[in-house]
Amino acid sequence: MLRNGLEPWHLLVLAVVVIAVFGSKKLPDTARALGKSMRILKSEARAMKDESKP
Repeated sequence: MLRNGLEPWHLLVLAVVVIAVFGSKKLPDTARALGKSMRILKSEARAMKDESKP
């Protein structure tokens, strides 16, 4: 069904939509916030994994 799920033109269309929605000025701030959120999520997941070990 989705054999060729993500082709290069899909990424291009996605990039255009993201730029249209967020605007080019807010895009760096949005990416920075996303990166910070991912780092927090990874550290919390690591803490939970370490906590569950006996």
